[in-house]
Amino acid sequence: MSAVTMTVHDTKADYRNADERWQAVIDRNPDADGCFVYAVKTTGVYCRPSCASRRAKRENVEFFDVNADAEKGGYRPCKRCRPNEMSTHQKNRLAIEKACRIIEAAETAPSLDEMAAEVELSPFHFHRLFKKETGVTPKAYAKAHRAKRFQQELHSGESVTGAIYASGYQSPSRVYADAEQTLGMAPRAFKSGGKGETIRYGFGDTWLGTVLVAATERGICAIQIGDGEDALLFTLKSRFTKADIAPGGASFNAWLQAALTLIEEGEAGCDLPLDIQGTAFQMKVWTALKAIPLGETATYSEIAERIGEPRAVRAVANACGANPAAIAIPCHRAVRSDGGPGGYRWGAEKKAKLLERESAKGAK
Repeated sequence: MSAVTMTVHDTKADYRNADERWQAVIDRNPDADGCFVYAVKTTGVYCRPSCASRRAKRENVEFFDVNADAEKGGYRPCKRCRPNEMSTHQKNRLAIEKACRIIEAAETAPSLDEMAAEVELSPFHFHRLFKKETGVTPKAYAKAHRAKRFQQELHSGESVTGAIYASGYQSPSRVYADAEQTLGMAPRAFKSGGKGETIRYGFGDTWLGTVLVAATERGICAIQIGDGEDALLFTLKSRFTKADIAPGGASFNAWLQAALTLIEEGEAGCDLPLDIQGTAFQMKVWTALKAIPLGETATYSEIAERIGEPRAVRAVANACGANPAAIAIPCHRAVRSDGGPGGYRWGAEKKAKLLERESAKGAK
């Protein structure tokens, strides 16, 4: 998940010329308030762009960057829009910007009530305004910023454990549960970026689409399904930023063909050597997934029971989403308790096709 950042946009740069300013007046655009004022020669008053007063004729209007310039020109402030005071829109935007800075500076995310009180708004009104201005809820903003801080701490050379607490997480379990969304891989793998590894890769066309298979000298480290070679290779390189990544040679081709056979035929090739990294929890989930027979499925809650973590249903789903080796680790066999297929890293349509095909094979 990309971190969300709210920055103070220099809106003055959007209203440099008279045409842009006049359009803002026509639109009564509240975003233009504070960027300039316009004065009406026939009335002797100046207004903010969003003023609801009857619109003047263009030939009677002139623009000023600031109130003081308008007043020097002999104009007085409009009593309706009060351009010499801060508008409600401006106050709201400044309040949300302040809340963003509070979230970013806090060691732990403040509660909704705390943030609302800090900017002197009711929790309900604050929550609605925050989402309107940033596009996300305060909780989502805090989560995204914490993930961004975690990545920065890792890049700075901090240890994984140190980065966890320096970025505001209260426990490692939360980091690892969110690792796929925040990092795209396990934290330690993200930190190392595959440094010192040589990874070979190759592509194949299958009934599921284009497949990328990658391997270290110890075994296959990634099986990715997609619709284009460039996108798949970009994903691989994004995951292993410091590894030596190159097209596979003769020795790699045997593993490539074995992986493609696994995709085409199901159980054939199930002993494919894997070199995958994950947390202890993820490894338990992946092992449980490999134990689900062809043609069968298990719910996320059933998998949680099988690994001795009955309350970790959501974490099981996250571990399925973090699976680096499609098909070899059959995360597509994990389904929702209501019988629905649930999510799938490589697309819900592909998951449905896989389950349908395997069900037919298992029935034979």
